[in-house]
Amino acid sequence: MNIWLVMVLGGLITFGMRFSFIFLFGRFEVPETMRRALHYVPPAVLSAIIFPELLIRNGSFDITLDNTRLLAGIVAIVTAWYSRSTLLTILIGMAALFLIQWIL
Repeated sequence: MNIWLVMVLGGLITFGMRFSFIFLFGRFEVPETMRRALHYVPPAVLSAIIFPELLIRNGSFDITLDNTRLLAGIVAIVTAWYSRSTLLTILIGMAALFLIQWIL
């Protein structure tokens, strides 16, 4: 029962936080500087999640050719650059990871 209580409360808190920003965003005038700054939040958060997974292996910085995640990440970055398609980037990146792991 505790796990369900935690999940429901976590969901309600998350919903409340997001709803409050959406609700208040329309009620107050947000300065243009803040609006421009908010455009950089998603790439910064995504980078903070992805780059440690690509560059850190076994607790240390690893940019060698043995790092399969880094190699697959490079393939995914090139795919994203040329295709501008999120789905295609994910599919090719995952296929590259599986293929590189199979080869190495």
